[in-house]
Amino acid sequence: MHEQHGSIKAYLIGFILSIVLTIIPLVLVLEHLLSKTALVASILIAAALQFVIQLFFFMHIRDGEGPRYNAMALVLGLVFALTIIIGSIWIMTFNSQVQ
Repeated sequence: MHEQHGSIKAYLIGFILSIVLTIIPLVLVLEHLLSKTALVASILIAAALQFVIQLFFFMHIRDGEGPRYNAMALVLGLVFALTIIIGSIWIMTFNSQVQ
């Protein structure tokens, strides 16, 4: 069975993009360049972009042939994680209002 791996060029591009997407939010926070809402939004966008870059450049989520079990497992994991996160925030929000 032949495993496919990325090239040095692909790894280097992914690494550089990851570094840039780490530095941008850091500079925005340290220099107080945005309001709180815009800052949180920009950090979340950078995190989502970095997540996608990690998947495609390092985890090879779209490589290979046949069934996409890795992609399906990833989607299921994201659904579970989002359900837990959103549910926790919802419970904490409404629990703090009851005395």
